Amino acid sequence: MRAAFKPLEAEAEPESPDQSALRLMLSYVEAECLRLGATEAARHVALAVSNLPEPVVDAAATPQPPAPLRPRNARLH
Repeated sequence: MRAAFKPLEAEAEPESPDQSALRLMLSYVEAECLRLGATEAARHVALAVSNLPEPVVDAAATPQPPAPLRPRNARLH
């Protein structure tokens, strides 16, 4: 009897600024290819973006509601 194959799972890491910049640049290139009518090139760029690792959403990095505003003439001390 063979053991069931379990693929190795890579540890999830938050997206670095370099990865997000690359994702943004590739989306710009894809849009420009579509604008110029180069649909095949746009498909290749979309494929490259789909091969990038998915960004991990950090629950601690969720936006917080803004702090309540204090009255204009309120003293700090």
